[in-house]
Amino acid sequence: MPLTPDWATFFSAELAALAALTGFVVVAISINLARILSYPHLPSRAAEALIGPVGAITATSLVLIPGQPSWLLGGEVVVAGLVMAIAPMVVQVRSWGSRSEATAVEHATRAVMSVGFALAFVIGGAVLVFASVAGLFWIAAGDIASLIAVVFNSWVLMVEILR
Repeated sequence: MPLTPDWATFFSAELAALAALTGFVVVAISINLARILSYPHLPSRAAEALIGPVGAITATSLVLIPGQPSWLLGGEVVVAGLVMAIAPMVVQVRSWGSRSEATAVEHATRAVMSVGFALAFVIGGAVLVFASVAGLFWIAAGDIASLIAVVFNSWVLMVEILR
């Protein structure tokens, strides 16, 4: 399924924004590395903060590869989305023991934030498998939600850590 010029422009802009914000997360981690390492739960939070945007960059890059059949692109995006959904959950479950003061609501909120945008990629990829352009809208929604999640995680790693 060839991308229209409008879709190619959109996904190119999203890719650039995701890459820039992912770089910001890396800078946030490196600037506050000593402080992050001093809290048992924050190294996993830092890893989690990189999984989503790197997955979104991967999925968006796949969309921009010319000449792919829609079923192949859809399958690739589904796999990227599943990795974005499963990997943060594994990280979170492993870190639950290091923060006994965290409530079930906090765990659930974090899980929903981590998995929510990833599911947009899974749905988008699944729809693309059937050659429907609607899959691109789902992937676009995943990109936008990922941008919001990156900003939130950057805030936690840059500002909240200093409180």
